[in-house]
Amino acid sequence: MAGRLSGGMTVRLRHHDVDCSVGECLGSGGQGEVYRVELHGSSATEELALKWYFREWATPQQWADLDWLTQQEPPNACFLWPIDLATDPRQPEFGYVMPLRPPRFHSCTEVVAGRLDISFSALLRACLRLSDAFLSLHARGLCYRDISFGNVLLDPATGDVLIADNDNVAIDGLGTVGVRGTERFMAPEIVRGKALPSLATDLYSLSVLLFYLLMVSHPLEGRRMVKGDVFSREDALDVYGRQALFVFDPEDDSNAPDPVRHRNALLYWSLYPQFVRDLFVRAFTTGLEDPLSGRVREGEWRECMARLLDLLVPCRCGAEVFVEPDGRPVTRCWKCGSPAPASAPLPRLVLDPALDRHVVTLPEGRQLFAHHTGSRRFDYRAVEAEVVRHPQLVDITGLRNLSAVSWVARTVEGAAATIAPGRSVALTPGTSIDFGRVSGVVEA
Repeated sequence: MAGRLSGGMTVRLRHHDVDCSVGECLGSGGQGEVYRVELHGSSATEELALKWYFREWATPQQWADLDWLTQQEPPNACFLWPIDLATDPRQPEFGYVMPLRPPRFHSCTEVVAGRLDISFSALLRACLRLSDAFLSLHARGLCYRDISFGNVLLDPATGDVLIADNDNVAIDGLGTVGVRGTERFMAPEIVRGKALPSLATDLYSLSVLLFYLLMVSHPLEGRRMVKGDVFSREDALDVYGRQALFVFDPEDDSNAPDPVRHRNALLYWSLYPQFVRDLFVRAFTTGLEDPLSGRVREGEWRECMARLLDLLVPCRCGAEVFVEPDGRPVTRCWKCGSPAPASAPLPRLVLDPALDRHVVTLPEGRQLFAHHTGSRRFDYRAVEAEVVRHPQLVDITGLRNLSAVSWVARTVEGAAATIAPGRSVALTPGTSIDFGRVSGVVEA
């Protein structure tokens, strides 16, 4: 597409003191245009993305905010963080450069619109990584101010995520009034004009984004939206602000999903375990009434998504379905209608049973990672263990140690064995496994 900057012209990076050649225009938004640029003076070709502001957004305050942001380290690898300010002496506007989005990433809008196929497991990993990323951001005392699916990119194959438009980021409580958020994602107190973007409003927007991704619908859009022929600005103020009401509010069903207009909400809500639904109920009941202490935190969402991943099992038809922590199917398979995903109950590993009973279902191929074996690091690349089938006894599965340390396993009778790296322990009910930092017990 054509942009305001001409291909081949150069812009100067303020702190790095080098030039970039402007290439194709990649897209346009409300604040400016994004271009592909090539960094001069690099031994190998290095491409970046340049966001160039429209004149009304190229303000002294925006310059000062960006100048500060470009000197901060990104909270984690998910953020396409501003690298440097970019200027052109021939014109008053400016911009900034950031890492270029790899082609494997797509907008979350494509997921919600149904244009992008993605498995439950990849979607949940994306939700977990989003929660983890915003936890990292908020831990630095920063707020994003405009969390929405338009600013989030994901890889449908892996669930990797990237967060764009980080020029909105500000110190919590010190941000300028310019960015209020995106319609339908703004917290009710912002819609009512009673608050400015903050960490507390970020938590609301994150909950809306996660609900959108998992339920393919909006948490406040129910029957109230279909009463009239026209949905006016005043109606929007009521639905998203003054009279906000969760579509699955357990005390008030006046805004329940319409069975025709909101089929996605009804379908997907029924697929998830009860603890997930309980967390969303809290986010959009207590969280609507008490912004400061009632909202679901990023760490809670991260733990929720990790638990959900561990309760995802393959149906006999090949679809992914959820079971409750006790092994019961949540509902019939959404694809084939089977009442149970397997002909026999799958073994489950109950981690730290004296604490929170984090349950991991153990179908063949299930992998354990660092957070299962005691680390607080959520990394789905370093595999610590995997469920494998016995080479001769097809009815027996085991957990193979793929870590660098030995485990200690004990049978229900008390016999102990060391499980060295590369070895497996049979998943027999009653067997306990000490991973070194946590322990678990196999249940039927």
